[in-house]
Amino acid sequence: MDLIENLIVAKHREFFQRFEINKEFSNLYASVEKVPLKEIFETAHHEVNRLCRRMNERLPTGEYSAHYWAEESRDLLSVIEIIFDLYNNLKDTKYAFEIEEYYKSLFCECRDFLSNSGGSEIPPNREKIVLYYVDPLFSMVDEVQVSTPESEFHAELKLIGCGSYAQVFKYKDKFYDKEYVLKRALKDLEPKELARFRKEFDTMKQLSSPYIVEVYKYREEAHEYIMECMDETLYKYISRNNDSLSWSRRKGIVRQVLRGFIYAQSKDFLHRDISPNNILVKKYDDNTVIVKISDFGLVKTPDSSLTSYNTEIKGAFNDPALVRDGFENYDKYHETYALTLVVYFIMTGKTNVEKNDNKSIADFLDKGMNPVRTERYASAEEVLEAVKLLSES
Repeated sequence: MDLIENLIVAKHREFFQRFEINKEFSNLYASVEKVPLKEIFETAHHEVNRLCRRMNERLPTGEYSAHYWAEESRDLLSVIEIIFDLYNNLKDTKYAFEIEEYYKSLFCECRDFLSNSGGSEIPPNREKIVLYYVDPLFSMVDEVQVSTPESEFHAELKLIGCGSYAQVFKYKDKFYDKEYVLKRALKDLEPKELARFRKEFDTMKQLSSPYIVEVYKYREEAHEYIMECMDETLYKYISRNNDSLSWSRRKGIVRQVLRGFIYAQSKDFLHRDISPNNILVKKYDDNTVIVKISDFGLVKTPDSSLTSYNTEIKGAFNDPALVRDGFENYDKYHETYALTLVVYFIMTGKTNVEKNDNKSIADFLDKGMNPVRTERYASAEEVLEAVKLLSES
């Protein structure tokens, strides 16, 4: 066993002397071929979420510090140290990986104040930590061959997401000196699932809107395609900035989202997987934020033939009645139900509609989520008109 293999095994033993293996996030690390490393990543992700959730419960207010319990301090510090040890020692090897930028910074900050004994003092003004449930904290360094007008070269891939059908990577094109995203179908997909993956690309290629993510090229032999690079999901953006977003700024974001869906509906396309995680954000230096719809893998088109009667209802914001109605019968009333919840999330930063105390928003929710489907908003355009009437109090 060489030194690198020995290091991974040693860190695996050290890690699991303290923690139990947890598979909650195993799907996010399915591409990690080295089993000990995969088990560390998926368990570390679970533990980081658990420990940061506990820290969020103890955040200080104003200028005062707050106490973080001793056991949790030791656990989080242990996770951070082992991850950084692996990160630094595996650079320039076939097991090299990246730590998600937000969490790499967070780990550095936490390492400065965490203590191995007696608990830790959380610094004043520590912001609430955003927990990642659908995106990986760690990603293996991979490569993709990129063709340009002048040559071909290999670019490093960084895993930024993983779903039921595909993995999503980011890379920098050396020729254009610009970042792009590569979406690659999982290796074990059935022919019908591969057809759905290709249909997603073909659908997005037909759409031309500033509020829908642009796709560029499909590589048939590798079952992957290239698309524009966005900065983060709408879920992350709202969660991270919820305390500072003004009412008018929120409405501006909602308008962009709904204009994207108005355009898609004008082409008789229904998304069927609407959630803040499938809407992406691009931020510019002048503080402009552009919002675009992505993930058309479950799209319903006029000529659609890929929806089986037993298709799983996957959209996180979908109407629960779809279980009864059948996914193949998804219509604009189901779409406006999901859009109502997305609007609510953007305007409040919440997903629990029971916690709303704004009468204007309550009326909006009552119509958009009406149990009688035909009493809801009939289109994304109607949702937009209703949003214009929302008041802050």
